[in-house]
Amino acid sequence: MQVGFIGLGTMGASFATNIQKAGYDLIVHDIARQAAQRHIDAGAKWADSPRALAEQCDVVLTSLPGPPEVRAVATDADTGMLAGMKPGSVFYDLSTNSPAVVREIHAEFAAQGVHMLDAPVSGGPKGAASGKLAIWVGGDEEVFNANRAPLDAMGDAVRYIGAIGAGSVAKLVHNSAGYAIQSAIGEIFAVGVKAGVDPLALFEAIRMGARGRTRTFDSLADHYMINSYDPADFALKLAHKDVSLAAEMARDVGVPARMIDLTRAEMTEALNRGWGHRDSRSFMLLQQERADILIDEDESAVEDVLNSDKK
Repeated sequence: MQVGFIGLGTMGASFATNIQKAGYDLIVHDIARQAAQRHIDAGAKWADSPRALAEQCDVVLTSLPGPPEVRAVATDADTGMLAGMKPGSVFYDLSTNSPAVVREIHAEFAAQGVHMLDAPVSGGPKGAASGKLAIWVGGDEEVFNANRAPLDAMGDAVRYIGAIGAGSVAKLVHNSAGYAIQSAIGEIFAVGVKAGVDPLALFEAIRMGARGRTRTFDSLADHYMINSYDPADFALKLAHKDVSLAAEMARDVGVPARMIDLTRAEMTEALNRGWGHRDSRSFMLLQQERADILIDEDESAVEDVLNSDKK
């Protein structure tokens, strides 16, 4: 398997290095040739364009800033990868991309017999360097299974999750949730400090609370994923009281708390549905209604996911 890599920035450079360490002969390209020097010194070959690289490879991986760069590298009529890729060859896009753009590019590649899969990553620069990296793959599952080895050289949590675009959807959900959570934490932490608690003491205290001890997305397994809000672990009416007290504290110390106010408004709407006795997470059903979906997974299947990284 001849592997090519395009995009040797902070993340891509480490990906390419780990592929080389796994024993692959690598062909590389970047908009700045000097970015490839360490890989060339380690035995990689240089290609002058994405097309020239693609002509020589069975599998090509790209790690690029965003949709415009991916589209240009992949489909430019003169220098793009598609002009050079052989039928049956494989293209993995590791970039954080738009699902719509991914599907459009996939269709163009499929029309010429080339397989395109989206495979965005999560782990940051440290994960890229260490190989402690999640990679979420969307596309043809058989193609993925037959050509996953370069991905396994890059990350320790490579997972196929669905049709083309599914990887990009997962990445956007993950990153946006993370920043929204950080926004909420930053808001209420500032309120706590303004209310008179030393920042380090507050940090030490809350990280050992129930939320601090729980992996962020693991909490979805309780009630939400299995559509079971009765009986309550902690009643919505009590959670609404807690959030209301936090909002009042923010007003008392003169700190805006938009995220907390929004959360209280969602909980209030759920209370007005008569859900006060239900579990505190029942207000999350409101957004499912707005999206016209219902999440109702088998409890044993959810448990299997929770236990999968303990094996």
